[in-house]
Amino acid sequence: MNKIQLPFDDQTILALKVGDPLYLSGVMVTGRDTVHKWMVDTFIKKTRPPAGDDLQVYQAIQPLLAGSCIYHCGPVVSGLDTQEYRFVAAGPTTSSREEPYQGDVMRHFKIQGVIGKGGMGPKTLQACAEVPGVYLHAIGGAASLIAQTVKRVLGVYKLEFGVPEAMWVIEVEDFPVVVTMDAHGNSLHAEVAQRSKAVLDELLAKA
Repeated sequence: MNKIQLPFDDQTILALKVGDPLYLSGVMVTGRDTVHKWMVDTFIKKTRPPAGDDLQVYQAIQPLLAGSCIYHCGPVVSGLDTQEYRFVAAGPTTSSREEPYQGDVMRHFKIQGVIGKGGMGPKTLQACAEVPGVYLHAIGGAASLIAQTVKRVLGVYKLEFGVPEAMWVIEVEDFPVVVTMDAHGNSLHAEVAQRSKAVLDELLAKA
């Protein structure tokens, strides 16, 4: 396992290949559907004007995301009443829902790592080549184990979106992931899909 300290740099990203197992340590931010749509609509496509604390949050998250990771995760969090937050469960959610947004978000915020499960499509793969960045597959079904790698919750933004959809700023230590999309146009998910289609076509031909 390669141990990597966040934020990334271009040299580290370009050295990573599909199949590389990593332990990540450092600061990352969670973000799911609502966050991605808010980012794109408000700051990238600008189809809605900033409202409330949008601009302050934007300024706060820019340096946190640059060179680091956005984690597709809807955590279970304790300490909501006291604001002494602790992650109880922190498993990955399915990444494909963010495919319409992810490439634009990566470019705009200079995000170099996207963490989730299930992989993403060609738009995200293209952004991985351009930024450059990687897609990192986290272990599904291991929410409580992953939560143990979250050493501190440093803050939260857009809690009004709801606990699972808010942006949680977390410090992790030895967070386990595997590179499944790299900056060189390789996608394990696309390879699996192609092989599966070939097998299906063969079976249908024999039917």
